[in-house]
Amino acid sequence: MKSNRILLLSLIVALGISGCGGGGGGGGGGGGGGGTGTEANALAITVPNDLSYPNKPTVSVTVCEPGTSNCQTVGNVLLDTGSYGLRIFKQASSNITLPPELVGSAPVAECLSFLDGSGIWGPVQRADVKLGVETALNVPIQIIDATYFSGAIPLECTTPNVTRLNQSPSDARYNGILGVGLFVEDCGDGCARSDTNGVYFTCSGSNCAGIIVPIANQVQNPVAHLSQNNNGVVVQMQGIPAGGAATASGKLILGIGTQTNNTPSGVTSYPASNFGEFTTVFNGTTFNNSFIDSGSNGLFFDDPTIPACSSPNQEWYCPPSTLSLSATNSGAFGTPSGSVSFSIANATSLFNTSHSAFAELGGSGFGSSFDWGLPFFYGRSVFVGINGTSSSLGTGPYWAY
Repeated sequence: MKSNRILLLSLIVALGISGCGGGGGGGGGGGGGGGTGTEANALAITVPNDLSYPNKPTVSVTVCEPGTSNCQTVGNVLLDTGSYGLRIFKQASSNITLPPELVGSAPVAECLSFLDGSGIWGPVQRADVKLGVETALNVPIQIIDATYFSGAIPLECTTPNVTRLNQSPSDARYNGILGVGLFVEDCGDGCARSDTNGVYFTCSGSNCAGIIVPIANQVQNPVAHLSQNNNGVVVQMQGIPAGGAATASGKLILGIGTQTNNTPSGVTSYPASNFGEFTTVFNGTTFNNSFIDSGSNGLFFDDPTIPACSSPNQEWYCPPSTLSLSATNSGAFGTPSGSVSFSIANATSLFNTSHSAFAELGGSGFGSSFDWGLPFFYGRSVFVGINGTSSSLGTGPYWAY
């Protein structure tokens, strides 16, 4: 679920059975979320057996009123290395009352749109965010609330800019999104310089207007605000056999090189651009805007030689037999380079099983992007180095695996 910085980085979603090359899925009820891992700096990741939303990595997050013990634990939160910040549905946080984020005296709201045409809208509020045993204190998060503000909401969150707003957890199939990607804040300098950023608004009377939001007031990646393990994360997922598995599990480990369980070994670091991107070369095509995104539930890239599935799954690939493929990834500035092997199976055949975790699921992408979604994570430890922080792998932003 790649969110745009303003630079905003957007999302891709395939159709039919929920395909999320970043962002909001189809209707129905949500599955269960993961709990806290056995290590103090780790959270459990669960890919539940949700046949309408395959490859959905979920965690549990505890949200508290700032400076208090009045908290609510929210499960079934989508783990997303392609976005930045915590976003929780209003319906999933009804037991707490959070203070609004203000710029001066103006309350702040946010519209985030995805390439599938969907979007999320709602106020920015302050919360203490607990990840395992660590807490990010008093950070801005977004409450997803399509009913926020009784007047006219921004055009950026209405047709044709957004074909639909995710209304509820049952609509999105998750209770929230935990963005643990490469950046500290979700928009950046663009939103801090211009009130025409198309992301942040303030609403009063009968209308909403764009607003300049200083970086510290933007929705924040909570990992960057932890007291100790704050320079990135490691996403570890179990391997998945050919044909898939009913469920999958893994760990979200906080920090890089800060504890024995997050010390890099035998991995290569790939520097990312200011947009969080690097270069993939596949089948003679160069994809300059590639990224690694746990919130995308497939591998999404354009290859006209791979047959597409029939409707309603026409955005997925359906080769007659499983394809064994390889690509070369390079850092944003040309080095280093490394080969990645992957497979693409017939998506319709995969969907006809009782499984929900697939390492061979792929579909068409958007132009110059190769979206290395959750299938890339299976059987790997993927390091996500936050911009401006350092570890033995270098200074972020970088991906390493």
